[in-house]
Amino acid sequence: MDDKGSVGKISASSDSVSTLNSEDFVLVSRLGDETPSSINNGSDDEKTGLKIVGNGSEQQLQRELEDVLMDPSVAGAGQGPETGMDSFGGGDPPGSDPLSASPPKLEMVLPVQTAQESSPGSPIPDEDSVVFSQLTYLGCASVNAPRSEVEALRMMSILRGQCQLPLDVTLSVPGVSEGTVRLLDPNNSTEIANYPIYKILFCVRGHDGTQESDCFAFTESHYNAEIFRIHVFRCQIQEAVSRILYSFATAFRRSAKKAILSSQQAAPLTPDSDLFTFTVSLEIREDDGKGTFSAVAKDKDKQSFKLRAGMDKKIVIYIQQTSNKELAIERCFGLLLSPGKNVKNSDMHLLDLESMGKSSDGKSYIITGSWNPNTPQFQAVNEETPKGNTAKSSEVMAFMAQHRSYNVLTKTSTSIDPGIQFVPFFYKFMYMTTAVDLVITEVEEPVRFLLETRVRVCSPTDRLFWPFSKRSYTETFYLKLRQVCQRKERKSPASDTLYEVVSLESEAEREKRKTTASPGILPTGPGTMAPSPPEDDEEEDNDEPLLSGSGDVSKECAEKILETWGDLLSKWHMNLSVRPRQLPALVRSGIPEALRGEVWQLLAGCHNNDHQVEEYRTLITKESPQDSAITRDINRTFPAHDYFKDTGGDGQDSLYKICKAYSVYDEEIGYCQGQSFLAAVLLLHMPEEQAFSVLVKIMFDYGLRDLFKQNFEDLHCKFFQLERLMQEYIPDLYNHFLNVGLEAHMYASQWFLTLFTAKFPLYMVFHIIDLLLCEGISVIFNVALALLKTSKDDLIQTDFEGALKFFRVPVPKRYRSEENAKKLMELACSIKISQKKLKKFEKEYHTIREQQEQQEAPIERYERENRRLQEANMRLEQENDDLAHELVSSKIALRKDLDNAEEKADALNKELLLTKQKLVDSEDEKRRLEEESAQLKEMCRRELDKSESEIKKNGSIIGEYKQICSQLSERLEKQQTATRGELEKIRSKVEGCEKCSSLFNKEGRVRAAVSTAPAGSAEETDEEKEGLKNQLREMELELAQTKLQLVEAECKIQDLEHHLGLALNEVQAAKKTWFNRTLSSIKTVTGTQGKETT
Repeated sequence: MDDKGSVGKISASSDSVSTLNSEDFVLVSRLGDETPSSINNGSDDEKTGLKIVGNGSEQQLQRELEDVLMDPSVAGAGQGPETGMDSFGGGDPPGSDPLSASPPKLEMVLPVQTAQESSPGSPIPDEDSVVFSQLTYLGCASVNAPRSEVEALRMMSILRGQCQLPLDVTLSVPGVSEGTVRLLDPNNSTEIANYPIYKILFCVRGHDGTQESDCFAFTESHYNAEIFRIHVFRCQIQEAVSRILYSFATAFRRSAKKAILSSQQAAPLTPDSDLFTFTVSLEIREDDGKGTFSAVAKDKDKQSFKLRAGMDKKIVIYIQQTSNKELAIERCFGLLLSPGKNVKNSDMHLLDLESMGKSSDGKSYIITGSWNPNTPQFQAVNEETPKGNTAKSSEVMAFMAQHRSYNVLTKTSTSIDPGIQFVPFFYKFMYMTTAVDLVITEVEEPVRFLLETRVRVCSPTDRLFWPFSKRSYTETFYLKLRQVCQRKERKSPASDTLYEVVSLESEAEREKRKTTASPGILPTGPGTMAPSPPEDDEEEDNDEPLLSGSGDVSKECAEKILETWGDLLSKWHMNLSVRPRQLPALVRSGIPEALRGEVWQLLAGCHNNDHQVEEYRTLITKESPQDSAITRDINRTFPAHDYFKDTGGDGQDSLYKICKAYSVYDEEIGYCQGQSFLAAVLLLHMPEEQAFSVLVKIMFDYGLRDLFKQNFEDLHCKFFQLERLMQEYIPDLYNHFLNVGLEAHMYASQWFLTLFTAKFPLYMVFHIIDLLLCEGISVIFNVALALLKTSKDDLIQTDFEGALKFFRVPVPKRYRSEENAKKLMELACSIKISQKKLKKFEKEYHTIREQQEQQEAPIERYERENRRLQEANMRLEQENDDLAHELVSSKIALRKDLDNAEEKADALNKELLLTKQKLVDSEDEKRRLEEESAQLKEMCRRELDKSESEIKKNGSIIGEYKQICSQLSERLEKQQTATRGELEKIRSKVEGCEKCSSLFNKEGRVRAAVSTAPAGSAEETDEEKEGLKNQLREMELELAQTKLQLVEAECKIQDLEHHLGLALNEVQAAKKTWFNRTLSSIKTVTGTQGKETT
């Protein structure tokens, strides 16, 4: 076991969390220290009025603005209206320069206990545990990443260096998973605080060789796993750190084992060993006409694919396992598709499987199949989706949700086109079911993942207007397996375990089952690790504030209301410059959630904002001087909302870009804390480009940015107007606040600066933005008075501290229910506040300000004016420095570009000279080749003439040879005929002569007997034979000579053909096409003559 690393982890919370506060350090004071009660509720002599100079309210307001996003869950008890001091630190004296003030000290309070935890001082229950003494508790701090060792070590270093009042404690670490880590007083062993093991997420110790080598820390989930804190300890005996971490590791290991063996407790939050989680994504690609397939677009809710009829398509499935041990997918034996939903297996149609493989990172499987939609079985999803004139209520809601809303989880929508009018017809949607059948190595039977998506088919010529970034549909599946036996006859030896499928459930089916299940069946036993959310009354009783971004907003709406809004939008689109008369009345009742994105843009006048969209895309590329403040506030904006809670997610990324763009756009005001909440509300209903346009309109046209100008002068005026309205509408509450010394800026700062978006539930926030965009910023007074009226009875019973706490905790929680929020907004709309009255109060404010300035000592007035001028001078100097830096940077960049251009010009000139030289050389080579070609032509002509003459000569020789041969043949035949005739005569004469017949046989041969013929006759016969033989030899010799001449002629012909071939190759090398044709014709003629010769 490595003592330096983290010891163990337990997943009692989600892996990706964000907290409301980024770095709220909270230290524990020693027992027995008394919290100084420096609360000053104000004397009877002091009356609540316009107090700006001399009472520290400006500095206090600035501090409140800095902390507008950082409400600590435990408020210090040492602040009053007259002092801006912490419990143990002094505040700035009146008139001091806030720029030179020392950094605030850390607040010293005891750790917060939940209702389920034991109270300090309670005895320790009997349990198996290890007790460690001689420890010092250095404090705790909120963290964003509870399982990050880097952040834990950073917090450990900070708390060790800044701790001023360490607390000696004894630590009790349990040996069982159900136990609790306890902090004990070393003097009397009473309990100070406790932390259940299942809430502890991470343990870490300081690295050796550092100052933190004697420290260790653990993180725990606080307040229902939505806030995470790290607790840091120091050991007087350094060697004890390893033993303490070993004890934590032992508890963690036992926790993991007992979670499986225990059958009486409810299932833990972590998946059990037989539950496997898969994410399956579907992507449809269409032939784009360029030889490739591109992913198709989706409609605004990211759940409906937009297909074009008649186009070849591909289905791409991405499968990734996200939990438990990895299962190997052997193969995919079926990719199926069918129109409709809830289809039968027999209705699924098999697609052609193209490929299956792993992604580049090896984490997911990619399966691709080809889909020809022109086949009859897919006709339903290959015809244009019709438009109907009538629709049911569910279809109306589907249309509104799909075509008039903005999906916050995918942040897609369409910009408003003034040429498009809203008409009361509705698109119909088709459903399409896709299935993929897989063979998994460790599972006995095949597994089928089924995806049901909505599609809308449009014309092949339709344009896809919106550049969507996410074009796949993703579903999470939970595969529950049961081990049945050991692997015996499997091909793959990767695992010895064999499973069978118990159940396969998608995330949508699981959510549907949860919503339809009876609440009474939920486990509520004492062993349940994830208790059900407490009731409203219980949550209202605790001291934890309501997290921003809380509350669900339903898109359900009555059909008549939707039809009314449809008619209104249709008329409004005809003339966008004039608002319809019935619009204010409809807005007071609340804009349907499905239409808010479009109506907000129309109310703000952003229907034609193409130039601002382009400007936004330019602004997000520039650097912001307030980048660090923006980054710090992003993690604390709407942490309770799924779209914004993930660090680095799409929501936080878009929110960061909007805040950054506005800080660059409005250089005078820049980014102010609180803008991120308003931007987040807009992002939930429209894309970031449109959200930026509406934010600019609210800041400039609705006057919100004026509240931040001139040292918040206009904001102080709003506070004065609110107090005068309270004096008129709620005098008893106004008098009570006057008595306890509670001023408007102490509780209403966030109301004006964030437009109620920071702390109140989303349903109420959205309705307030509806009214603000329709009627102006004065709506804030209506809502503020309504809040004060409904809470009057409770506020009158509180003192100064109680009132502040009531505004911070119970008031926002009271309106989590939609019914309460509706009643509040109805009351706010019923309060009539005339602009004339507000103007009157504004004049009173300025009159009082002038009187105070006149009564103010000249030195103080000049000092204040001097400070203001110094601040303006510093701002101008900073702007001058920025401009000078930008100018120098631009000059350097231009000089660099010029140098690069000159170098490029020199290189081009050199290249031009080389090209010219190559051109001259090429022309010389061309002339040389032309001369050689002419010589070759002349030579070929001579050779052709010579060849033609030889061919003619050979032809004549061949003709003479044929004639001689024919003559010789005729002569030979004649001689043979004459010889045969003479032989016949001789044979007849011999046969007729008795003497001669006895000498010759029938064949004419001489008999063996001695011839008696006279010698003279025999000699004559021999001479005649010899003459005939000589003639025959001469004829044969003449024939041989003729044949020899023929062979010589053939050799000459072959030699000529060889020369012709060489000449042909040379001509081809010279690339002279006309000469090619000439040689071809010569070769043809030569071949023909050769054939005739043979």
